[in-house]
Amino acid sequence: MADALTIRGLEVRYGDRVALTDVDLDVPAGTSLAVIGPNGSGKSTLLRAVAGLAEPTAGTIARPGSGTVAMVLQSTEVDRSLPISVRDTVGLGRYPRVGLLRRFAAADRAAIAASLDRLDIADLANRQLHHLSGGQRQRVMVAQGLAQEADLLLLDEPVTGLDLVSRQAILDAVDAELAAGRTVVTTTHDLDDARRCDQVLLVAGRPVALGPPAEVLRDDALRRAFGSQVVRLGADGDLLLDDPHHDHHDHAEHPDHPRHTDQPHHHH
Repeated sequence: MADALTIRGLEVRYGDRVALTDVDLDVPAGTSLAVIGPNGSGKSTLLRAVAGLAEPTAGTIARPGSGTVAMVLQSTEVDRSLPISVRDTVGLGRYPRVGLLRRFAAADRAAIAASLDRLDIADLANRQLHHLSGGQRQRVMVAQGLAQEADLLLLDEPVTGLDLVSRQAILDAVDAELAAGRTVVTTTHDLDDARRCDQVLLVAGRPVALGPPAEVLRDDALRRAFGSQVVRLGADGDLLLDDPHHDHHDHAEHPDHPRHTDQPHHHH
């Protein structure tokens, strides 16, 4: 199977702070990768580097199939005051294909309609984005990513802190992308979400473990990455991550931010 993504010796710095280093990674086409780790571990940095939004300090990122990439941001990064409809927000996903000056063709309109349907937000198409709930807004952002019809889909914590209906709609949409032969890389805080993926990369500023979920999501590796945040319930109980800032985002990892720590966002 061909690789959709090949990374060798990747390092990304913001100023003189190393956000992520020593990443070697192969993601076969048509498979899913979960990137899991504590706040500030470089999960979002990895996605940003693959999307071309963060410049590698060292190493290489190759997409051998030279396929297209879509990056789905968290809806918390959307300007709440921006007057834009749900349909137009999803339509922004088509601009990489059509350019800003060309009019949408039937194929563009069909892709937008299909993406709205798949996230079950067609009935919200004419609503203003800022009038929606957090879960609905996140579904709009995922629909925007799907509308790009990219070969490689990057999702930054797509279901963190969402209501169950929105969460399930997004997980179903991701499953459908994989079934259609696309490749999905998603960051997560959730061990169960990570277990759904073909392989898991556990990071803490650098890779701690990489492989199938059953090999990576084990006590020793999780403790190396998360430290005291790993809690076991009972002698044979489930592993849990006791993360006080479950609802977070790494996007404070930018050189123009005075603090380079992750700021928790609460968008319940």
